Formats: sequence, structure tokens, C-alpha cells
Amino acid sequence: MTTTESGDADGSAGSAGDDADETASERESDPEDVRYAVILDHLPHGRADDDRPRHRKSPLAYALGERDFRLFEVTLADDADVSIGDRIVIGPTEARDAVSGFKQVTYDDLSNTANAELEYAIEEIVDANERRFVDFYNDAQPITLRLHQLNLLPGIGKKLRNNILDQRKRGPFESFEDVEERVSGLHRPKEVLIERILEELRDDDLKYKTFVGRES
Repeated sequence: MTTTESGDADGSAGSAGDDADETASERESDPEDVRYAVILDHLPHGRADDDRPRHRKSPLAYALGERDFRLFEVTLADDADVSIGDRIVIGPTEARDAVSGFKQVTYDDLSNTANAELEYAIEEIVDANERRFVDFYNDAQPITLRLHQLNLLPGIGKKLRNNILDQRKRGPFESFEDVEERVSGLHRPKEVLIERILEELRDDDLKYKTFVGRES
């Protein structure tokens, strides 16, 4: 199932944002509202399974939203000069340059190249926004009486969860290195987050999605 464009997409990370329609406030030209995606694959002649003549096919790309890791099939402007790994503007509309339209897609819709690039793109986003993702360890809260957001992370059971909660009471974590040094048994805090983000992208039926925006 895909979501076709009705405006701009890419909600806030850390929540299951589902606002794919561009509101009046989003159309204002505040630089903080500009939403980016990273190109995972560039198809200058469109999809191979598109039987239309080449001159009728627009260049496409698969891209990963930086704010909430939504996946997009992007229709590019004919003169767009883009490559894998480039950042492109998804919204608001007037801020776009290379993009003429997009639709949200699922993990299963990605090309093989996009699939291969996905983990690298996630890691680059996490590295570039370390404070934002470290704050997950600082701010994660209970989901139910029996389940905590921290327990959604691969390999984090009750003992590690309690270690994290005890340490953050003494002061917020400042970096992934700080998390690793202070939390006994948690050796790769960044990679644990990346693994969870990949899991949320690959399994569309997960009950709880902390990092990846759900389809709208």
C-alpha cells in the first residue's frame, strides 16, 4: 500500500506522525519547516517495469525522509542533477528544487540498490543528529504498565532498561559515547537504534513504531 502525494510529507521523528497533507502553516517559508530526504537510488529513466516509451517517463528516485524515516518514491524534475546520498527537499512545495512530486512507499517497494543503501543512510542521519537520538535514551517513557519504550530496542531487557533509567536520573546523557560509558552492558547504543529503525521500516505491522512515521 502506498500513499500518493496530496501535499508534503515527513512528520516528526520519535512519534508515529501521519500528517501527509501540507497545512497552511507548513506552506510558510520558515527554514525550520524545510523537510529533507536522502536519495537511496536514482532511476534517470524511470522504473524498469514501466512500459511507456522512455520520453514519456520521468526520472525517479527512492528516498528516505530525514525527520521520521518515511520512504518515498520521488518524481524528479527533468533537469535534476542528483546522485545517491544527496539530500533533496521534500517540502514545503515552494522550497523544492529537484522534486516535482512524490508518494510514500513501503520497504518492499524499494529497488535492490535502495535496499542496499538504506542502513548507510540511516546511520548518516543518526550521526548528523546525534543529540536528537541520544535524547531518546534521556526521554523514553513507559508505553504500558509492563512495556517501556526502551524495551523496544533490540537486546534491551529489564536489567539494561533499569540501568539506563538509573543513570539518566544522575544527569542526561550527552552523547552515544556517554551512554556507552555509563550504562554497563550497553556496548553499541547508536547501532541499537539503527537496528530498531530498520526493524520498523521492514515490518509494516509492528504495533509500536517509535522512530518511523506510519503511512497516512
